[in-house]
Amino acid sequence: FGCSKTAADIYTQEYAHTFGLKTGVFRPGCITGKNHEGTELHGFLAHIAKCVRMGKVYKIFGFKGKQVRDQIHANDLANAFWHFIQNPRKGEVYNIGGGPERSVSVLEAFKLIEKETSKMAEYLIYPERFGDRVWDVIDVSKFRSHYPDWDYQYSLKDIIKDVCSKEL
Repeated sequence: FGCSKTAADIYTQEYAHTFGLKTGVFRPGCITGKNHEGTELHGFLAHIAKCVRMGKVYKIFGFKGKQVRDQIHANDLANAFWHFIQNPRKGEVYNIGGGPERSVSVLEAFKLIEKETSKMAEYLIYPERFGDRVWDVIDVSKFRSHYPDWDYQYSLKDIIKDVCSKEL
């Protein structure tokens, strides 16, 4: 999975360099929103919301639930794509995510989702998986400098409300 993403990233940059193509590589963090189907191993925010709302036990893998991920709402990411399409650049690479303002640990997410749903979370803690990172917060300053009219429409609070509103 990681190798194929890296290969696509490099091919895109190389074609832009060689042929002058206006291409962009977006390296997103945790993409989420009401329609995200979070699963046990991917999309922890949507999966926590689903587990809490359904009364299911959530499995925390490692770091005692203190691992942090930033969250970007799918609409904010689509809006970033729109801004790029309006004025594409040649072979640019953008890290794009929610940044520090939309960052949350697993344990913090439980508290926010419990508050939003008025339901208590249940979880078990397992050892971390090989390759997991404790901290994954993306710096979007390069994209912002190239596209200053782009901005987030969803705060972390808005994202929590949105993922908790999905019908089960």
